[in-house]
Amino acid sequence: MNTPKSDTIIETRGLTRRFRTHDAVRDLDLRIEKGRICAFLGPNGAGKTTTIKMLMGILRPSSGEAQVFGKSSSKLGQAEFERIGYVSENQEMPEWMSVKQLMNYCAPLYPSWDEKFCTSLLDQFSLPRDQKLKNLSRGMRMKAALISSLAYRPELLVLDEPFSGLDPLVREEFISGMLELTEQESWTILVSSHDIDEVERLADSVAIINQGQLALNETTESLQARFRKVEVTTSAENPDIPRPAPGGWRHARSAGRSLQFVDSAFSGTESEDEIRELVRGVTSIDSHGMSLREIYLAIARDFRGDAADKTSDAHAA
Repeated sequence: MNTPKSDTIIETRGLTRRFRTHDAVRDLDLRIEKGRICAFLGPNGAGKTTTIKMLMGILRPSSGEAQVFGKSSSKLGQAEFERIGYVSENQEMPEWMSVKQLMNYCAPLYPSWDEKFCTSLLDQFSLPRDQKLKNLSRGMRMKAALISSLAYRPELLVLDEPFSGLDPLVREEFISGMLELTEQESWTILVSSHDIDEVERLADSVAIINQGQLALNETTESLQARFRKVEVTTSAENPDIPRPAPGGWRHARSAGRSLQFVDSAFSGTESEDEIRELVRGVTSIDSHGMSLREIYLAIARDFRGDAADKTSDAHAA
């Protein structure tokens, strides 16, 4: 792999991890720049956690390479880990320790540990210092794990399903705390989560993976600018869906006097002119912006359709 630009924190090229005959991750090319908060999304089994474990050096790639801070993830050492914070839903913690003992244990491991910042975080997240980790709720343990990974002010923060199993109040406190902190710090964050509504509040870029391969990687602003829910009202009942439909149209359906679809390449007047050319008797066109969750669900439906097509092809063969 070529040496990355100075603003690149994470970069993978052809990253592949094979388990026997199954490729959990296949030919993944991903680049995350400094200062970005990237939502890493995908269905269950898409390869998100496997990718993160390769980035962190926990798993070795079958082929290809991943770099973090310009160094191969398989060769990350103490100097690099002092710059990385990593929190996973399955993270093992020394449950016999109290919260304060955990912080005292971690502090000498990181030269950049900021005791004042740690105290501030403990107060912000309302963590009881003297409680043993084993006696804390899951949400409280996740908060403790997060604080132990933030107190040394890492340049890169990797969160693998940090909100999993948290009750709504704790999740809100977690997110609110992260939002406040990210406004103060210039962290690069990679967060993998199924809680898309929560991630949307944090992320300024999105990477979506499916069946081990990258489906898209772009800024949230760009993604939301090009995706629109479109409803076309016509003078005729059950307007015909154009065949073939434009490449950006997804999940078109006709009902009554309207035609509805998601346009993943919407471009204002130009798109409206194209609709009027393709659909007869157009009386109005309404387009609406979409949340990250709505966009993800539209893309995920395509994934399901692709999987069904492959299954059908396999049976036909």
